[in-house]
Amino acid sequence: MAGKSPELTELQRTSASWAKVVDEIVRLEKKIFPKHESLARSFDDELKKKNSGLLYLEIDGDIAGYVMYSSPSSLCAVITKLAVKEKYRRQGHGEALMKAAIAKCRSKRINRISLHVDPLRSSAVNLYKKLGFQTDTLVRAYYSSDRDAYRMFIDFDNE
Repeated sequence: MAGKSPELTELQRTSASWAKVVDEIVRLEKKIFPKHESLARSFDDELKKKNSGLLYLEIDGDIAGYVMYSSPSSLCAVITKLAVKEKYRRQGHGEALMKAAIAKCRSKRINRISLHVDPLRSSAVNLYKKLGFQTDTLVRAYYSSDRDAYRMFIDFDNE
């Protein structure tokens, strides 16, 4: 791929590009996720939460994808969103975002990271398994009355 290499950045509230990045991520959110699953309307509020974070991948000035996470306690974290623009999929960007989010959580000495994923999104399920996540259980009607989710997790020993 010609052009600059992908640049992974943690979104900082004090960043001069905050509004531009959030606007672009909200557009991506609306495009990828069904309305009832989208955080587009509450994105700014989600990011204001004390223990939340967002990493995004930029390629030639274009936001290729992002991962959002939160740590509701000092022991666990939750990956709340992972999204990659269609034209950047299947190029390792989702994996790079997940690895960066996992590293960020591990640096905070988190013991467990969990997430939910639609079992029909096989490429996402396979990515999470490749990174060491295990399926905990099937949560019926998680997304909607006719859409379930796997709850997946990865544990770490923090000695």
